[in-house]
Amino acid sequence: MDTEDLGLFGPGSVTWKVHEEPILIVAGLRSLYLQALHPRAMAGVAQNSNYRTDAWGRLVRTATYVGTTIYGTTAEAEAAGRRLRTRHARMRATDPFTGEEFRVDEPELLRWVHVTEVESFVSTARRAGLALTDDEVDGYYAEQRRSAALVGLDPGDVPGTAAEVADYYRNVRPQLRMTREAAETAVFLTAPPIPWKLSLPARVGLNLGPPRWAYFGIAATALGMLPPWALRLYGGLGLPTTALSADLSARALRLALAAVPRRYREGPLQQAAKERAARLTAA
Repeated sequence: MDTEDLGLFGPGSVTWKVHEEPILIVAGLRSLYLQALHPRAMAGVAQNSNYRTDAWGRLVRTATYVGTTIYGTTAEAEAAGRRLRTRHARMRATDPFTGEEFRVDEPELLRWVHVTEVESFVSTARRAGLALTDDEVDGYYAEQRRSAALVGLDPGDVPGTAAEVADYYRNVRPQLRMTREAAETAVFLTAPPIPWKLSLPARVGLNLGPPRWAYFGIAATALGMLPPWALRLYGGLGLPTTALSADLSARALRLALAAVPRRYREGPLQQAAKERAARLTAA
């Protein structure tokens, strides 16, 4: 295997164009709000994850996995996929309604997580102001079938266009509902513990420093960018103008993040991928 290739995507891909955007921090949170609405998927997470006690560690591990699949070499991406499949293969959970035990790597559940994630990435980037044509959006979904294969899905069973994603959501919506676990997860996602280094000094006696309020703004934007049907499942959160407000907030946040020097907003995986691409181009 070539250890110096461009990976699954590369600099000419729509995937690199989308994931260049720091605004995807909002997209990641949006996808978690969506994923919580699938009772079986939510049970799989709740019964196998320590996300409440290690929320930020789990976030870092997830971001590292996604970054590896996007920016790593083919060998690195495939190795990350194998490790993830191995972990999932050992996990079981109990259906909250039927009491049935199931594997968390059932194709239906893997497909739900994949679609909510990639749809959140591309729709959030677009609504925040990234110029993407309809063909590029379809191209992104088609490219992301490679990521779906890494977790064990048959790429042919994964939506590969915006129209197919819309059809998928219509078909899966009857299975979605607000459960106690979904509600608790949504509350946790909206107000998670902030790492002590980001909080006000302990002598202040409060944890309401700028990072907390900044996170509240990101969470509100992520919630506001949910599809209307998802907001209804969450109890009709928001006003008729919620989507517009969320779009404006996302655009403002994207502009603010664009002002941050590139060396601070690009992670080491992304930087290494660009350096590797430059070497391969020059060779």
